[in-house]
Order: sequence, then C-alpha cells, then structure tokens
Amino acid sequence: MEKSLGEIRLHATDSAINGMLRRKSDSAVSYRRHFNQSEDFFLQLGQDFEVPSFAIHHDIYRTEPAADYLKTLRVFIGRLQQMIPGVFEGLTYYFDPAEVLRPGFFQLYRVAGEYYLYLLKLDLVFRPQTHVVVHRGSNDVTPVYRTANLITEANLVPLREVVRHEDKPQSFLIDQLISDTWIGETGRGYFVQGIWIDTDLNKFFSRLVTPAGKRIYPYYPFTSKYRTICHNPIGMEPAARRAAVPTLHRMRKFLVPHLNEIQTVLREKEFSPELPLFQEIKAGVPAEWMQFLESFSLDVYLNDDEMREFEVNDKQESV
Repeated sequence: MEKSLGEIRLHATDSAINGMLRRKSDSAVSYRRHFNQSEDFFLQLGQDFEVPSFAIHHDIYRTEPAADYLKTLRVFIGRLQQMIPGVFEGLTYYFDPAEVLRPGFFQLYRVAGEYYLYLLKLDLVFRPQTHVVVHRGSNDVTPVYRTANLITEANLVPLREVVRHEDKPQSFLIDQLISDTWIGETGRGYFVQGIWIDTDLNKFFSRLVTPAGKRIYPYYPFTSKYRTICHNPIGMEPAARRAAVPTLHRMRKFLVPHLNEIQTVLREKEFSPELPLFQEIKAGVPAEWMQFLESFSLDVYLNDDEMREFEVNDKQESV
C-alpha cells in the first residue's frame, strides 16, 4: 500500500493470509494494552511468541512481495491469528513495499454515505532493549527473536473516494483537511531538525473531549496524520472498531469549520488549554462527548529495565 499525494494505493494482497484471517478460532491468549516510554502502543500477550527472520533489503519499486517473504509471513500471521483472533477478524492483508517489516491490514467502513479506512500495522523491527535473540541476524536478514509484546499502530482515516477495479478496492483517496504542517527548522549543520505542528494538533483535537483533570498522555485519540483528522481507536476488537467510526465521523464534522483558524494559531503558539481559541471551541463541545474518555485511565509503572511504561486498565466508550 503506497501513500502519495493523498492516495493510499493497494498494490498486493495474499489470498492465503486472508483465508486464515477469515477462519474463526476458539483458542485465544489474553492480552493487555500498554504504551512504552517512546509512546509506542503494544499488546502484551499472555505468552512469548517468536518473530521469524526476514530479508532486510527490498526494492521499494517492486510492488509484489517475494515468495520467501510471503511464505514466512503466512506462518507468522497464522500463529498470531490463533493467539489474538479478534484483533484480525474482518481485516484484509496488504503489502507495502516501503515497509516490509510492518505488515498491514485494512477494513472499510461506511457511515452517513462516507467511507472510513481502518489501518492496522504490526511493527516487527528488532529492538535490542526489549527483544530476546533466538538466532542472530546479519547484514542481510533480521534476527529471530522472542517477545511477549506486539507493537501495533491503528488508525481510522476519512476518505473522499474509494477507487475500485472489478469491484475490488484499488486505491483510497484521503479526505485531506489539513494543510502542510511543516513550519520551519531548528538547529544547525548535522543537527538541523524539522518543526511540525502535528503534535500540537493532536493535543488540541484530543483535549477537546478530555474531561477536566483527566490525564491521558501518551494517548491521543484524535490525531493529525495523512494531512487529515484521524482516530486512534484503543479497542482493536471488531465491535470496538465499528463503534470508533461514528465517533470519528462526528468529531470530524465538528472540527472542519475551525481547522483553518486552529492551524493559524498553532503556527504562532504552542498548544495550551489556556489558548482562547481552544477554550472557545471546547465550550461548544456537547457535554455527552466527555463520556468518551470517562472510563479511560492509565497506570504508570517501571518495567524490568527500569523504563517507564503505561498500562491501559479500562475500556473506552464511544462518543
């Protein structure tokens, strides 16, 4: 799946993997939801699992996965699907030539005649601090490693059109609502870094529906991605995904009239709940929308490596 100029293009899928995802499984490993110190979201499974070795090098212009890659991925996804079937239920696998170590899955939803795309990515990149090596890798292949934590990223993305070929989705045109969020650079020489306002937009959008005094960091339910307003659903089971779609739909409709002014203000000032514009817009948020995060909470703890992590200990409600 390729992302370019507001288009997410579906290059290739795999019928064998999709067939596995359609099968029901009675066995399941319980999992808990966490964020690590780097703000990555992960599922902590009830037992360790092995991540196999993959080839590191791939030509991003080759839009079909290599046969060896698919063979290995099929076995791995099959094992995961048996462990956490609800996470994959209803999804379709897609191959992204730019991110071979982040296999992706998608599902289309529709509300009030408008399409929303659910994107799930698994992050299989080896992390020395948290993963246990089973077989060493090389310059050409990743190591086989063991872990109980599956790093994932899920996003609901609003679409303006679904392009089909022979009644099958071929590409998804994003409803881009946000202008270029780059505002400059900081640092000198090798230490130059770009400055974007996406993080401030994440805080602005998310704090609109956060009850007073509630701490939700590092979770941002509404985010600026793909130059639009996305929703990061914390629930990954089918019912939770479906409930998240009208939540994003209502929030998107509410924010659209304010987006230009919000971006103008954040280009000049960092986000603060004391910003007059934020207070003005928040005053117009329906009171019942605050229930969205009413039951959401995080427990902060130190893991075995004395690194800070956060555990989600409650279920979200939909707006």
